[in-house]
Formats: sequence, structure tokens, C-alpha cells
Amino acid sequence: MRRAATRGARKGIRNYASANSLKERLEQIIPQEAARVKKIKTEHANRLLGTCTVEQAYGGMRSVKSMVWEPSLLDPEEGIRFRGLSIPECRQQLPKLNEEPLPEGLFWLLVTGEVPTKEQARSVTDEWNQRAAKFPKQVTEILRAIPNTTHPMTQFSMAVLALQSESKFAEHYTKGMPKTDYWKHTLEDAMNLIAWLPEVAGQIYRNTYHSGKVISANQSLDWSANYARAMGFDNPTFDELLRLYLVIHSDHEGGNVSAHTTHLVGSALSDPFLSFSAGLNGLAGPLHGLANQEVLRFILQLQETFGGKQVSNEEVTKAVWDILNSGRVVPGFGHAVLRKTDPRYTAQQEFALKHLPNDPLFRVVKQLFEVVPGVLTEHGKTKNPWPNVDAHSGVLLQHYNLKEENYYTVIFGVSRALGVLSQLIWDRALGLPLERPKSVTTAWIEKQAPSMKEVPAAK
Repeated sequence: MRRAATRGARKGIRNYASANSLKERLEQIIPQEAARVKKIKTEHANRLLGTCTVEQAYGGMRSVKSMVWEPSLLDPEEGIRFRGLSIPECRQQLPKLNEEPLPEGLFWLLVTGEVPTKEQARSVTDEWNQRAAKFPKQVTEILRAIPNTTHPMTQFSMAVLALQSESKFAEHYTKGMPKTDYWKHTLEDAMNLIAWLPEVAGQIYRNTYHSGKVISANQSLDWSANYARAMGFDNPTFDELLRLYLVIHSDHEGGNVSAHTTHLVGSALSDPFLSFSAGLNGLAGPLHGLANQEVLRFILQLQETFGGKQVSNEEVTKAVWDILNSGRVVPGFGHAVLRKTDPRYTAQQEFALKHLPNDPLFRVVKQLFEVVPGVLTEHGKTKNPWPNVDAHSGVLLQHYNLKEENYYTVIFGVSRALGVLSQLIWDRALGLPLERPKSVTTAWIEKQAPSMKEVPAAK
């Protein structure tokens, strides 16, 4: 798999001269991919991807293979791969300004399947900055009118809906356009929306926590640094952290709530603004994007329990057992699919070891990593005792003085736009239809279950 990923990356670099802009490259790629999908559908239309059991139907459709998602694939052992590249490979191969990869380069990779050159990544930066300069001013007024007691994710979803008046897809669909042009106006909307996100998210942060004193995005730096300036941060190392954060949170297959919701709403030919706003509402749930807040609060409470002092692993072990014995869970550990340490956690750990090795909260995170997997394994009720991405991210943001944890999911949402909008472009390019799975009732299952084929229970 690694060789295939590397070959794919090299192929992307080798082909770069044929197109300098993302739209030009898509115009070359889409006919090839459409022909590829047509061939697969013709030759393999009636082959089964998998089966769905009664347990899966009642259990949130976990592991049911029933949708196509191009930007990423999650491996239980290796973690997420973006177009075939692991997170370590992305950090190594994608264009950089300093040490961490640029989200602009990742977006090119997610959309085209090719690793861009520095020039191609820079072309995305330049295009986003040009579009950012045309930020709709009425959205600033709408955000100012929202009470600052409103949750930042609610403000974020409302702001994206307010931007919908600028949708080129909606405009051209109303006028009438051929289906072959759907992807072009979806790309146009996606590029505008992503370009405007630093301004939107920055204004939400300033309105909510800094008395409405707005600092407009710089619009001359890269996307991540512009976002940092819009929030009021001017620290090169924080810029690096934000680049890493926005890359590793960008996509995680298509079945998670924010991705699937964006895809589902988009399948009705809702424009990217409507679709992404719906995805943000899913991301705002405590079982999805809010998890990083819960982990941070847990770490802060644990630190308070120990009086802010550094304690032994034995004391941490006892505290973890007390939590489990009280019927609670240890937040930040376990994953629905992964069966090893989340590589997104590892990437953040490497960043912390380099830039904040003596941070008191990071020391707690390190101790939990040393202790919790063993305790959970002994406890025996967790399939994956290893930490996930949420076990680390809040502590890094705290270190750089972004302490308002209610805001953290907004940053997650800014990042997630890269993945879900990449797929939405391909939904339109490949002409994927309205999503409409078949549902059944409990009474139907009771009646039909005795005649259903039974699959062996998982060991």
C-alpha cells in the first residue's frame, strides 16, 4: 500500500506541468474518472460490497459499506489515508512554508488525487486570498447581531447560511445549466466558501470573546496564518500548529456525521453553502466535534484533582480506575474504527515534544498515554484502548493562549470544509444521485428475520 501511495504521489508531481490551476487540472481529470466509474458500474454493478445485519441496522449502520468517498480511507491499523497518503507521508510530501504542510496543498491532493508542487499550492493560496478580499460585508452585520452568548458553532452555521446568497451553483441552477457544468459551479462555491472561512471564524471568535473588536484576515499570507491573524494571534509557531491542525482534521472518510450530512444534503443538489452548514450542525454534536472540549475539561479536572502537581503513574492509574469504577468513561481514548493509536494524535504529540515539552498539561497527556491503554486493556470493555485525535488537540491550543474551548469545534469545522467540499465537487462531477436508502420497521424485521440468512458472529 505504501508503494502504491508513493507511486501515486510521484505521478501527481510528474503531471504538474499540464495544469497550473485547480480548475484546469480538474477539467483534465474528470473525464478520465467518469470513464473509470462508468466501467466499474458496467462490469461490477451487481456485485455485493457487503451485508447489513439487524444489529448494524439498529446500531448506527457501523461498518456497512454503502457509499463512495474519494478524498480519504480509514484503515483500522494505519489510520486515515488522504488519497492514499498516510499522515506522516502527507507531512513529508506536501508543500510547506516551514515545517508543517500547507492546507492549500492538502486541498489540491484531496480534489485531484495528486501531490501538488509548491507553485500549485501557492496558486491555491493566491486564489483564496483574491476571493477573500470579496468577503460579503452583510455577513459581518449578521454576525454582530447575534448575541455573543450564542454557541460559536451555532454562529458558524448561521454565517455559512448567510453566505448562501452568494452561491453561483444556486444562481446557475435557477437559470438552467447542463449537468456537465454542475461541478464547475460547485468548485466555484467551494473555493469562495473556503476562502471566506478565516474571516467568518475569526469574526465569531472576536465577537464572542473579545467584545466584538474584529480583526480582518490579513489576506496576504497563507490560509492558516490569515485565520490566525483574524483571531488576533501573531505567533509563527501557532501558525505552524494551525497548519497541522487544519490538515489532520480535514477528512475522516465519508461515514462520520459531518461528512455524511454534507454529502446527503448535497445529493439533493443543495448548493455547497446549504450542504456544509448542515454538516456543521452534525459536527456540533457532543458525540462528534465537541469531543475535544470534553477531553480538555477532563484533563483540567484531573490536574485540579492533583493540585496542579506532577504525580506518579501509580497515582494516575488509581484516578483512572476510580473513573471507570464509577461508571464513567475516559474521554479521548477509543475509536469506532481504529485499533491503534490515532496517527493524528501522534502528529500532535510530535509537535508538542518539539515545541512545548515542559507544558504542565502536555505532561498530563503524556502520562495518560502511558497509563490509560493498560488500564483499559485490563478493564476489558474497550475494543481500542489507544488515544484518538481529541486526546491531544485542546492542550496544544491552550498552550498558545486559545483557551476558549467552546470555540474549538469551529476550528475543526474550518478544517473539515477541505474534505467534505472536495467530495461534493466529485459528487457533481460523477453525477452521483439523490441518496435514498431503504428503511424498514421493527415489525418488518420481526416478520422477516426467521427467513434471513445469518452471518457468523464476529469473534
